[in-house]
Amino acid sequence: MIKNFTVSVENLRAAANVCYSKSKHGLLAMFANDERQLNGKFAIYCLFDGRNPKKMLMIKATIDQKSAMEYPSLTPIIPAAAWFEREIHDLFGLTAVDNADLRPLLLHENWPADVYPLRKDFDVSTIVPEAINKKIPMAHAHGEGLFEVPVGPIHAGIIEPGHFRFTQAGEATLLLDAKLGFTHRGIEKTVEGLSLNKAFFQVERICGGCTVSHALAFCQAIETMAGVDISERAKAIRIVIAELERLYNHVGDAGNLCAGLGFAVGTSNGARLKEYLMRLNDAVAGNRFLRGMVIPGGVHYDLTPELIAEIKATLDKVVVDFEQMTGLLDENDQFLDRVNTTGLLPYQAAKELGVVGVAARASGVDYDLRRDKPYSGYDRVKFKVPVQRTGDVAARLLVRLEETFESISIIRQVLENIPTTEPKLAVPIPLIKPYMTGVGWSESARGGNIHWLMVGENNTIYRYFVRSASYANWPALPIAVPGNIIPDFPLINKSFELCYACLDR
Repeated sequence: MIKNFTVSVENLRAAANVCYSKSKHGLLAMFANDERQLNGKFAIYCLFDGRNPKKMLMIKATIDQKSAMEYPSLTPIIPAAAWFEREIHDLFGLTAVDNADLRPLLLHENWPADVYPLRKDFDVSTIVPEAINKKIPMAHAHGEGLFEVPVGPIHAGIIEPGHFRFTQAGEATLLLDAKLGFTHRGIEKTVEGLSLNKAFFQVERICGGCTVSHALAFCQAIETMAGVDISERAKAIRIVIAELERLYNHVGDAGNLCAGLGFAVGTSNGARLKEYLMRLNDAVAGNRFLRGMVIPGGVHYDLTPELIAEIKATLDKVVVDFEQMTGLLDENDQFLDRVNTTGLLPYQAAKELGVVGVAARASGVDYDLRRDKPYSGYDRVKFKVPVQRTGDVAARLLVRLEETFESISIIRQVLENIPTTEPKLAVPIPLIKPYMTGVGWSESARGGNIHWLMVGENNTIYRYFVRSASYANWPALPIAVPGNIIPDFPLINKSFELCYACLDR
């Protein structure tokens, strides 16, 4: 349930401060909407968690198009608002007063001034001229003996582009600044005017590794607006699919982290076990990324007795091999020496920046949307939410390892008790009242995803907003790197398992 409040733009900061102080986890999302076609105004929305497990708090403040295009910044009281306000400035041209850092975030410096792509009067077919000789402003530290090391955006491996600027004092890193947005695809603009079903294809492709979690959040937003309740069997299948996605991500991420310090045995074992799970995905969904399983109104395919047996057999094999792999990590002193006390993210920083998922729980933030804002039947499943306190690479790895075993337990529970009496796997989505809004959420392998929708005429999309787990977590990386050495950066980076595509949606 979303409890909505409308305030004047002058009172936005005060209202946000009240919600922030009464929330369990803080600011979940902040975004803008061009509603001039509806009421002649722009709107700023702020979504907060509520202490009640069934509630969230939404503040809306409107800005008249004839007034100054500005609003009071929330960043001075809520650090997690910083990136949201930069994005709103990029895409809508609305200025957060008192935010000292409004550097371009998603749109780079070659994007011309006064062109705002998420305004309704922006034509997507417009060829936007590039501004010439624009320098990228990066954060710097100054002093005798300091030097900078630029990394990226083109990297040696086949990974997505990101630019990192290290300020060094000898081997020690003093400052890290990151420039992202090189693969920004404009998905939120692209889906405007599309039917919900057509837009869903884009939603599933926001990120390959988070296909199911993004689909779940999108579908739940639609189902809430439509007043649709899906069948119990469909809910159970959604849980199984979501946990299979978490499972292959966590297993693969554990191997990737080993690659960050050259521990080849751990890397190869993680890749091998991930391949088993990806092949299982292909058997279940017909593709390795589980696309097409979760759909608005339910699920597309059933889990036959044969598939259930295959899932159980694969889990039995994976759990034995993964226990052996974790044993290798626990017994390797050189490995432990590299991960312990490396890449520290303190609890207070994680809390104030709104960090989510494994990264948050490794720093002591006890929060998981599956438990704290249960959806799709998760409230009927027993599972533990692993939490560590040290906030280092070792803690992030340990949380990920423990969550792997919890996911296996969840899948086994659901398969043992899956409802058999309901033949309908999906129900049709009726016509939704134009300009209704809905929020959906899910806990991906990286953390919570938030999707917000405003529906237009005939079940089309008027405005779509996505806040991925990686969007929430990227600002934490520059906090965790200083105090370490550059060779530790791949290890720290992999321990967060941040996604560029989820940010550049």
